[in-house]
Amino acid sequence: MKKVFIIHGFEGRPNGGWRPWLMAELEKVGVYACALAMPTPEKPILSEWIEEISRLVAACKKDEIYLVGHSLGVPTILHYLENTKAKNIKGAVLISGPIFKTTKKELIHFLDEPFQYKKIKSKVKKFSVIHGDDDKMVPFNQGEALAKELECELVTVKKGGHLNSSAGFVTLPQCITSLNKIMK
Repeated sequence: MKKVFIIHGFEGRPNGGWRPWLMAELEKVGVYACALAMPTPEKPILSEWIEEISRLVAACKKDEIYLVGHSLGVPTILHYLENTKAKNIKGAVLISGPIFKTTKKELIHFLDEPFQYKKIKSKVKKFSVIHGDDDKMVPFNQGEALAKELECELVTVKKGGHLNSSAGFVTLPQCITSLNKIMK
């Protein structure tokens, strides 16, 4: 069975923004989707977030797993992929994610070391990056750099901001399109 795990960002909630819409759309085509409730979203701890993904993936060893991350969910997924031994992760859609070092105290340990892209790509072959061209929280050049490192498609959302509910996004059809391409 195909399963999609959605990882929210800093101060996020599983049922915020476009996540409920995405889960409903995937359910229509017979794909199980779950937005994870990441621990302590106001004071995130990388190891706890990785453990939450690991726990769920381990419980689904016979399934094809696809990861969707928004904002801080993106570096979480990248760190998870660097170290996982799971063989059933088939793809990832990475949305508005920071990859460059930051001075923001709550996020520093998510971004203090460069990502091991070669190792990440050895674990998962199919990626898509989606980014708003005017994102003030995570500048567009980070989406460009991530797509280049992962050698994957960059989907640019004109005037998308941070692609969250504050930017007016309660649906994100670009994510469904990207998932459909990856799941083929």
